[in-house]
Amino acid sequence: MFELFVAMVKEEWRIHSTMFGTLSFALFPVMIFGIACMGSFLIPLVQMTLPPGYLTLSIHGSYLMLGIMVGGFGLLGNEVMNRRFGQASLLAYSARSLPLKETFIFLNFVIKDTVYYFFLWVLPFGFGYIIASPFIGVPLTDSLLLLLTLTFSFLFGLCTVFLLSAVYARSKEVLWLLLIAAGFGIVVHAVLSGTNPVLFFPPLLLNSSFSWMNFTLSSVLLLLLFGVATALFNPESVGSTKRYTDAFTPLLKCLSSLPTPSLAAKDILDLRRSGGLIGQTIFSFFLPLLVIWFFLSLLDPIFPPHGLLFLTAIITGVIASTMYTWVTMFDTFGSYACLPVAVSTLITSKITTFGLLQVIPVIFIASIAVLSGETAYIFPAAILAISVSFYAAGVMVWLSGLSPGVLVYDVKVLFTYLILVGIALTLFTGLAFANPYYAFFALSLAIPAWFFIQRAKVRWDAVDPGGF
Repeated sequence: MFELFVAMVKEEWRIHSTMFGTLSFALFPVMIFGIACMGSFLIPLVQMTLPPGYLTLSIHGSYLMLGIMVGGFGLLGNEVMNRRFGQASLLAYSARSLPLKETFIFLNFVIKDTVYYFFLWVLPFGFGYIIASPFIGVPLTDSLLLLLTLTFSFLFGLCTVFLLSAVYARSKEVLWLLLIAAGFGIVVHAVLSGTNPVLFFPPLLLNSSFSWMNFTLSSVLLLLLFGVATALFNPESVGSTKRYTDAFTPLLKCLSSLPTPSLAAKDILDLRRSGGLIGQTIFSFFLPLLVIWFFLSLLDPIFPPHGLLFLTAIITGVIASTMYTWVTMFDTFGSYACLPVAVSTLITSKITTFGLLQVIPVIFIASIAVLSGETAYIFPAAILAISVSFYAAGVMVWLSGLSPGVLVYDVKVLFTYLILVGIALTLFTGLAFANPYYAFFALSLAIPAWFFIQRAKVRWDAVDPGGF
């Protein structure tokens, strides 16, 4: 097992370093370290404006969300094996030529990804805080404890979603029953105890009052989640086939008024038939946003009126922009190279499909507004979310073309993305906090979004012209 694990880690490194350069990828955790180290010196200022414990709560919530995002790889069993690895990760297909079970390979993959993301995201952030702690008067034991609890937060998110996605792969009905039961239990607990259930999150309890008993219980719970999820994993047979009725022709008629209707119809069918349309919506959109909203609700007293709704709308827009990665994960331009199709044409089709998917964040924001009693602000909140989504997606297209998932760990690309998107988020968050109806000014983001998309077509056509 260790030999296969080491080989997978080497393979992952070689793939990433080949995609955007060894130095660029190696600098990514260094960037995370630098952000954490420099940001640590701002903690005294932040704590002056936030109630005690709220900063710790926000950081743990962020790493829980990171674990949830990473944990979605268990979504579709064999589908994930094919889509995630593609033709580059040959070790994923060793079950077809070597006496190794798919479950055994997938178990190694899960452990490899856990370790990989820990060194990529968790350790650099924790180590940056540890280095800065002597200069801001934080005991070394407290900074080491934060590294431990952030690791636990990440693992709880990862293992929980891995378990839910494994259940999803076996039975969607059981998954819905499980989610409803969990939601009902949380509500009942909150009503009976009068305490926000977030405060009972094991890593938070461990951070506030460390004890070996709490550490042991948290570790056992993690192992239980991981063990059950692994046991439930049941990949489809590699040789299995699926037959579908013709859905392309009626879908093509429905999309006939849109640009590149045939390519957009293909993208939608890819999403639906792979299960990604439902699975990605649950695990990559609704679940992370519900967790964020749940944690942000604790900060509601310090927000201006209606601030929670519009901050949620901003975050929804950012996460909704990642839907562009959903429609680009099924194919690369290489598969179109022998056809008279340019990269710019494919970008147009992907943006068209991306636009159709924006009905999902609109529904989410409308639901949040109704649940929070902010029905009067549904329209400005939805406008804000969609405007941010299209703008962030436009920046993503300009920077990465048809490969947003491939270039995410390129330091230059990520830094540029964070600067361009961060400026817009800061500006429109301030406007929405000042007056809810100022959110309509976010419509102006359509201009730079359109500009970035047009520049992306020119840029990526020049890199790989393709068409005639």
